[in-house]
Amino acid sequence: MKKRTTVRQFACVMSALVLCAGLASCSSGSDTPKSAADTMSGVSAKGKPGSKPKISFDTPLKVKNQSHQVIQEGDGDVIEDGDRVCTQSVALDNTTGKEINSTWDKGKPDCSIVISKSSIPAYYDTFLGQKVNTTIAIGINDQEAGNAQQGSKKGSQNSSYIMALTFVSKSRDLTRAEGDEVKDIPSDLPKISLDDKGKPSVDLNKYKPNGKLVSQTLIKGKGAKVGEHQTVSANYTGWLASNGKQFDSSWDKGKAADFSLDQVVKGWQQGLAGQTVGSQVLLIVPPDLGYGNQEKSGIPANSTLIFVVDILAAY
Repeated sequence: MKKRTTVRQFACVMSALVLCAGLASCSSGSDTPKSAADTMSGVSAKGKPGSKPKISFDTPLKVKNQSHQVIQEGDGDVIEDGDRVCTQSVALDNTTGKEINSTWDKGKPDCSIVISKSSIPAYYDTFLGQKVNTTIAIGINDQEAGNAQQGSKKGSQNSSYIMALTFVSKSRDLTRAEGDEVKDIPSDLPKISLDDKGKPSVDLNKYKPNGKLVSQTLIKGKGAKVGEHQTVSANYTGWLASNGKQFDSSWDKGKAADFSLDQVVKGWQQGLAGQTVGSQVLLIVPPDLGYGNQEKSGIPANSTLIFVVDILAAY
C-alpha cells in the first residue's frame, strides 16, 4: 500500500526479483557447477557457501537481461515451491568487474522473494530445488529492461551489471492467523466472524467512531514482533465504518499482499507495528490516519475505515 492509495496498491513491494528483472549471469571454470536452467556462462564464485563470495569474470562481459546461472552450489535445505527465501547480494560492474554495491556489508538480508511461478517467472525453474547457501549470478541490462531498473544501480554509469544472489535462509509464510484467541475484547467494538478459510466478515455492532485509532488484537500470534519499518505479508479485508460496505480484500484476490510499513497510511503503520507474526488485528483507522479528505474508489472522503489484518510474515 502506498500512501493515499487503495490497500492493494499499498501492497506493491520492491522484491529482489524486481531487482533481478534486469540481472545477467554466467559461469566458467571446472569447479563452477552449471545448471540445466543456466542461460549464460562466464561467471565464477569462490569462497565458503553461505558467505560473501568472490566473483570473477572476464571483462568486459556482455550482459543479456534476466540471464542467470548457478555459480556456487549450496549445502543447506532444499528450496521448495512456496518458500520465502532471504538473500544477500553483491552487484558488479560488467565492464570492470568492480563491486558496485553489496547487502553483505549491511548485514541484513532481503527476504522479499517467494518461490512461485507467478512472482518470479523468469527465475522460478532455476531457483526451485536449489539449496540454501547457493549463489546464482543474474544479469541486469537496463537498456533491455526499459524503466524497470531505474535507480537500482549505484556508482556506475553503465546500463549493465552482474548481481550475485546468495540464498542464506528460507521460511514458510502462514496462510492465516494462528495463535491464541484474545478473550477480553471490548464489547463496543465491531464484531468479527471468520469463514472456514479464515476470511473475516464484520458486524458493525452499532459502533460509533470517536476519531481515534483502534488496534485490537483478535488472535495473538507466536511469531516475531513486527518493527515499524519492516515489510509485512498479510491477508486483509477493509470496510467503511459508516455502513459496513467492503471496499477491498486480499482474500477475494486469492493472494496475500506484501507492503512496507513505511509506505502505508499512518493508521496501518501505527496499528501493526509491535504486533506479532501470526496475529489477527482489528484496525479502526480515523480519516487523519487514513485517506483524509481525499475520495478514493469506493471510499468517500473523510471516511473512518475498518480493517481485519492477518499478519503472515514480516521481514
